[in-house]
Amino acid sequence: MIFIIKVTTNKEERAVDMIAERAEKKKLNVYSVSRPHGLRGYILLEAEDRDSAEEAVFNLPYVKGIIGKTIGYEEIKNMVEPSVTSVTIKDGDIVEILSEPFKKEKAKVLRIDKQKGEVVVSLLGAVVPLPVTIKIDNIKVIRRDGEENAD
Repeated sequence: MIFIIKVTTNKEERAVDMIAERAEKKKLNVYSVSRPHGLRGYILLEAEDRDSAEEAVFNLPYVKGIIGKTIGYEEIKNMVEPSVTSVTIKDGDIVEILSEPFKKEKAKVLRIDKQKGEVVVSLLGAVVPLPVTIKIDNIKVIRRDGEENAD
């Protein structure tokens, strides 16, 4: 059974660590605890039953509670399985960075590593061209190489 656990925003990693630690220490029937990328204020907990899930999270800091209903794997599949196979980024594309510290910066794609799910880009606004490695899901293509900007 998969449970959705409501936690303090930006404390998801810490909550995952504490839940995993408690489940291990008490030998609870908890199979996995994860923080899907892009899901803020919630983590996913897979356990044998509701009692195990409740015992794993009871009275922990940052944990606000368990959302009422359980969910099936199909509902969260797109959050936990990497979708690197559908990469349509090419060398030379102009992209916008979606994550800190270069959020909203524009960059040119230099190299793509599909196995690792990363791209190496050169920031367009930088005085000195500096290659930066970023996860593929932290960028979006705004202009293809060889295309005129339609703005």
